[in-house]
Amino acid sequence: METGDGALVASEADAMYKAIRSVPELGRVLASHDVVSDFDKKKLLQSSLGGRISRKLSRFISLVLSQGRASLLPDMLRSFVDMYHKEVGLRRASLVCATEPSVHLLQQLRAIVKRKTGDDVVIDVTVDPSIIGGFIFDIDSQLLDASVQHQLELVRKEFVVNNRRLS
Repeated sequence: METGDGALVASEADAMYKAIRSVPELGRVLASHDVVSDFDKKKLLQSSLGGRISRKLSRFISLVLSQGRASLLPDMLRSFVDMYHKEVGLRRASLVCATEPSVHLLQQLRAIVKRKTGDDVVIDVTVDPSIIGGFIFDIDSQLLDASVQHQLELVRKEFVVNNRRLS
């Protein structure tokens, strides 16, 4: 962005993307063609960010809606954010934990990524109690599964293999 407001627009686009993904009804409203007007869709999107968005993002949303491409908006927002992050040397990672991760864990992960890649990292955190404990960290399609659920699955598979040998 030439005017230096790329960080703001990227932050808004990322928040809007997350809002659309976390509220399935919002995604369905965007995909509907004749049920909800473009004006109302834009108001819903603005409200997902507390009612105010930058002029640039507002104009972009208006363009997408006017061209009948609202159903593609989530992917467009995500692509923009990813391109912006790449441009400024940020990587995106996801972290799944059974409970909310500590600030210390997040700092450690960021430091490791910085040391290994030279890039800063944005970590999207998801809390999923089904993994029981530990965490799953994914960056650049490289997965580190240190969850208790995964460890139990490995033990179960080893137990099955060992019991087959005894039969």
